[in-house]
Amino acid sequence: MYWRGAALAGTRLLRSGSCSAGRLGGAAASGMGSSISSSLGKSATAPMNQIQETISDHCVVIFSKTSCSYCKMAKKLFHDMNVNYKVVELDMLEYGSQFQDALYKMTGERTVPRIFVNGTFIGGATDTHRLHKEGKLLPLVHQCYLKKSKRKESQ
Repeated sequence: MYWRGAALAGTRLLRSGSCSAGRLGGAAASGMGSSISSSLGKSATAPMNQIQETISDHCVVIFSKTSCSYCKMAKKLFHDMNVNYKVVELDMLEYGSQFQDALYKMTGERTVPRIFVNGTFIGGATDTHRLHKEGKLLPLVHQCYLKKSKRKESQ
């Protein structure tokens, strides 16, 4: 959880494609929403655990880079659909390359964006845009919100 404040920002949706994923690192988060500054652990399991926790806590998570046009398209798609989302700007994290390495292990690609809906990796911007055109993206998002609201009711 210690990376989340620095890594996460944003609450809307967009399209998908992919940008080349280099090994950049920064120190702060940017995007829509708020962010809290905090440090990030260097443990090899920390990024994977933090990614898993983030995708289980949010219906839509976009792992992005601020300079990536495909990432911007993906965020715009979700924004235009009026869907809340969480953005992790990898190039704004001090240990962003470790998170990108963990995403590579999880998804098989280092490119961004890496988009998760309802805890499942759905692909990059192009894949997400295709799902939207096929009418499959919004039902996936709604499934997640229904599941989360049922959990809250049972607590």
